[in-house]
Formats: sequence, C-alpha cells, structure tokens
Amino acid sequence: MTLAKTASQGLGYPNIAVAPVRGHPGLQSKEVLQQNVRELTLDGVLNALFKTPALATVGGEPGARDIICSGSFEDVNEYFLRHELSDGLPIVPPTVDKVEAFLQYTDRQADEVLGVLLPDNRAATVWSVAVNGVMAGCRPEYMPVLVAAVEAMADPDYGVEHSGNTPGGDNLIVLNGPIIKELGFNYTQGVMRDGFQANTSVGRFWRLYLRNVAGFLPHKNDKATFGNTWRVVVAENEDVVAKIGWPPNCADYGYAAGTNALSVGRYTGGNHISSVSGATPEELLPYIADAVLRQYSWQIMFSVGQGYDTLRPLLLLSPIIAETIAAGGWSKQKFREELFRRARMPAQEFERILRDWTQKPTWNLTEEHKAGCIPEIFHESDDPERLVPIVWRPEDFQVVVTGDLGRNSIYVFAHNGVLGFPVGKEIHLPKNWKTLRG
Repeated sequence: MTLAKTASQGLGYPNIAVAPVRGHPGLQSKEVLQQNVRELTLDGVLNALFKTPALATVGGEPGARDIICSGSFEDVNEYFLRHELSDGLPIVPPTVDKVEAFLQYTDRQADEVLGVLLPDNRAATVWSVAVNGVMAGCRPEYMPVLVAAVEAMADPDYGVEHSGNTPGGDNLIVLNGPIIKELGFNYTQGVMRDGFQANTSVGRFWRLYLRNVAGFLPHKNDKATFGNTWRVVVAENEDVVAKIGWPPNCADYGYAAGTNALSVGRYTGGNHISSVSGATPEELLPYIADAVLRQYSWQIMFSVGQGYDTLRPLLLLSPIIAETIAAGGWSKQKFREELFRRARMPAQEFERILRDWTQKPTWNLTEEHKAGCIPEIFHESDDPERLVPIVWRPEDFQVVVTGDLGRNSIYVFAHNGVLGFPVGKEIHLPKNWKTLRG
C-alpha cells in the first residue's frame, strides 16, 4: 500500500484509489486466496469504482538554485537525513559554488534535461547531476562520467523503473577509455574495493541519484526484499586487453577501443572464484563454465520467460587468466563461443526451475521453440537430458578484464535481465578539457 501511494504520487495521481490484497498470492492456497479477495479486496475494488476519492495534491519542489538549508556541516547533514536526501553517510553540502565548479567540466547547459526518470517522473537535469555529484564526494572533473551515467539511467532499455524491485539487484558501472588513468580510477588489485575516490564516489553517486531524482526510497517504492548496497565503479585494464588483442568491454556497445565510455547493468549478486588453475584455455574453461552455471537459477527466466533474450551474464577475468586464454590462441569471441558451448544444463532441469521457481505459464522448451519464441538451440532433440544454454548466443556473455595482475581469479555476476538491461554510453569531454586539467 505504501508503494502504491508513493508511486501514484510520483506519477501525478496522489488520490488514485487502490484495492488491498491480504498476504502474498504466491503463498496462499486457492481457497484462502478466494476468501481474502471476497473479504477485503472486493470492497476495495467496488469503492474505487463507485466512490469519488478525496482531493489530494502533489506538493511543489524548490527551484534548482533555491537554498533549502543553511547552517553547520552537522546541521546540513541532519537536514538531509531527516528529509530522506541522504544514503545515511555524511554528504558534502552541495553549495551553489561547488555545483557551479562541476558545471565547468561539461559543455551541456545546467537546465538541459537528460531524460525523465520513474517512479517520480522527475526530469534529470545537468544541474541535478552536479548537485548529487557534490553530495557523493566526487571531484568536479568526474562530471563527464556522471552525465554519461545518468544518460544510461534514463535509457528506456535500462529500465530504471525496476530499480526497487523484489530481488534488490544493484547496478555496476564498467568504465573504458583514457579517462580511467586521467582521473585515477583503480583498475588493478582491489578493483571492487572502496578506498579509491573516483571508483567509490561515482558508484555512490548512482545510488544517490536514484534516491533524490528518480525517487527510490527504502520502505516506500524501493521494495527490495533484502537489497544490495551501491557498487564502486569497475574500470577495465585496457593495457592488458590491448596487449592480448581483445576488444574492450565498450566494443559490445558499439564504441571503438580508445573511446571514453561506460556501461551499466543491474545484478542481483556475484561470486568470487579463486584459484582458477590451468596452463591452457581448455583446462581453464571447465572451471569457469561451472562457476557461471552455478551462479544462475531463477534468473534464467530472463532467457526464456519474463524477459525473452535479456539475460546478460557478466564475468570479470583477472589479467593473468585472460592472458593465459589468449596465449592459447583464443580470441575474446572464441572464449565466448566455448563458454556458450560448455555452460549448459539439462533441459529438464531448465524446465524444472521455470516451473518451480517462477510463475511462467509455459514450462516446456519444445513448445516454446515450436511457437517460435526461442531459438532451435533449446530444442535440438526431445531428449530431456539434452544440454541447453542459459543465453541465446555467445555474445550474450559480457567479459571484462580487470583486477589483481597476479591472481588467477574470476568474478561472476548474476544479471537481473530485463529489469536492468545493460546499456552503454559515450563519455563526452568538454572542449576545454585539456585547459581545465592543466
């Protein structure tokens, strides 16, 4: 009910009528569900149909340059906490002069709208990007990265409206280009650890922007069951990918090597796989494929189910792993093709997961193929033990080279499919970038 009230207000209908449902429909017998509908839900439906709701209005908001609070550092932080404008950590007070310092690092106008974000249906302006960048502890020169990140957030393919959904997945920004070194992003040991200002503050910025502009607030319209916290930015090791002749991650989104770009996707969790041993790619592959497969269960519904062909697993390969694979003569594409061939499960297990763990009406891969909904690779025979992939094609596996130069490890992320589909954006530097950077 809180979600319905908050979301309807954000959409401009603060007095919309709702009919409550008792309990969770997925945990009730047919008889109990029918009884609850008769006793509670039906009255709500009838009231919504035949009674005029009370008048209600949506409150106004301050202008971009309005001063909403003044006082000491402690006073400002207390105000932001009370008004749900903070993530619980101290924020840097976004004074006008600090915001304007950020605006010097973009050629975009302060009032330019980068998109409109649900659930609050609020315009994402360049000014608000700078405000939240200040709050997150970013440096002004990070502004081009922040703008590109919000452009990704506003991309309809990403689906920002799902940011508060049940699995509680959170985003990961992957960075490419010369800007990694220019701005001091960590791309080696401890790449997902906080402690590096660029990686940490830009990652925090994303969550603050979701809260303050998109409007996702815990216990309201952020309904994650358990939730994840924000993740630091992961920068790819472009020295290594160039050395082994692999295209960088940004190439998957249409950007050539050497382009400043980022990608964003939402992931429900991940797992670190240590000591991936082997002297050849053939020896490494079984370990890697097994790790990928073990990370995925209900998420296969984004391959066949709720979001056909929207599952995009993400693998982080430590440099020494990528170098060993490349030394064996495998290109990045070859690695993906072999992973696609190996990371498979029995068809009947695929169907069991769809049947037992999701509310998908069709659980038969044969029927899905005959209906033209999925590729033939899922129905090469009628053998229930035949092995089927978890994605539609090799290119669906995202592969990023990063992390400790001397560790033989990988990290596998479980993707949230259509509820956070990966998108990529170019990072545009201002014309006077070199002058600004001195």
